[in-house]
Amino acid sequence: MKIDQPNIQVGIMFANTIEFQLNGEFKDSLGNRIKDFHGTIKQEKSGAVTLNGEPTTIPLSFEPVDIEHSDFDLLNVTIGINFHWERNENQKFKGTLKFIDEGSHFTAVNELPLELYLQSVISSEMSANSPEELLKAHAVISRSWLLAQREKQKELNGAKQIRNSEKGERIEWWDREDHLNFDVCADDHCQRYQGISNASTPQVIKALATTHGEVLTFNGKICDARFSKCCGGITELFESAWEEAEHPYLAKVIDAPMGEASPIKIESEEQAKEWIMQGSKDSFCNTTDKNILGTVLNNYDLETPDFYRWRVDYTTEQLSNLIAKRLGYSFGTIKDLIPIERGVSGRLTKLKIVGTERTEVIGKELLIRKALSESHLYSSAFIIERNKQGFTLHGAGWGHGVGLCQIGAAVMASKGYSYQQILAHYFPGSTLTELY
Repeated sequence: MKIDQPNIQVGIMFANTIEFQLNGEFKDSLGNRIKDFHGTIKQEKSGAVTLNGEPTTIPLSFEPVDIEHSDFDLLNVTIGINFHWERNENQKFKGTLKFIDEGSHFTAVNELPLELYLQSVISSEMSANSPEELLKAHAVISRSWLLAQREKQKELNGAKQIRNSEKGERIEWWDREDHLNFDVCADDHCQRYQGISNASTPQVIKALATTHGEVLTFNGKICDARFSKCCGGITELFESAWEEAEHPYLAKVIDAPMGEASPIKIESEEQAKEWIMQGSKDSFCNTTDKNILGTVLNNYDLETPDFYRWRVDYTTEQLSNLIAKRLGYSFGTIKDLIPIERGVSGRLTKLKIVGTERTEVIGKELLIRKALSESHLYSSAFIIERNKQGFTLHGAGWGHGVGLCQIGAAVMASKGYSYQQILAHYFPGSTLTELY
């Protein structure tokens, strides 16, 4: 059954002081019309909320009189939060601007039609100059993922994600349902949405028009269509990164052409070592083609050239200090890192950290990546090498590896695969469905 195109709410900025600029004519929460207005929402030391120094109340909203000819700017928006490309930038948006109080901070929320949101997403997750078939595929999965999250939120009924912790174990994961007061955030925690700051292109407009309202479904339900930057040659299962929920369309996929992909099993540390150290020349995402990467990756993503296979070195002292800082408590001197459990792509889902003062098993993949990097490791698909100085991590891929591999999909598009073929490759058993 078809539905009407929904409006969605995106949490963009989280701070105690938020500066914004309204460009064009807007209506405020009381119905007053204002034009070309510069404002600063601030939490004063007294606890009072002010707008340009005058008392105001939250929530507060500004709705454009004409969405086509009005927009707003948010200043100093942090993107890539806690990742190695974190930075601040000014961003421009279409639609309604709302400010809500989430206790520890204000949140700037943008409400707008889904297709207008997607125009920015597929220009933010990758370059707006990407191959057309990749843009079409990403439009479908970004639309599917968001609508699946809205359905999931109804099922959760506001409940927070459960994180498992037992004595001697710390197992955590983060997902969209950590946001209760809006549909999705605008950063890598959900999917990148950087407004109309990133210029759209004719191929973006065409990709959205071609796939308007299309989603992936499985057994009549919208697919929770995940994606990451580079799978490293094998995609991972959903439950390796998030809760224990089976999604048959998020299966292990060898990221290579059908008929050329040899079966790869990672059921032991020796097999993991062999795969991670060698990889495969046939992997779609094993590319250094500057023409492909230059049209797919945004400028700050191009700062990460070693995504297919990578290496990180730590002295014992560096690693001991880093883990204490990132996890919030000391293990003493780190004596060993021991793989406990891996997913089908070789990604670690449980890692034992052995120190002179503490021993603990941590997981899932994002917590492992957080613990072993000042930002986040590229992925948890790594093997550990001990040496006189300390530890060397040899790794594969960039991101959680579940679902579509963006760089692999870019290579597929450059080789002439259609967006339908790309989606069928990364989401086996799914069906392309026109929802609205």
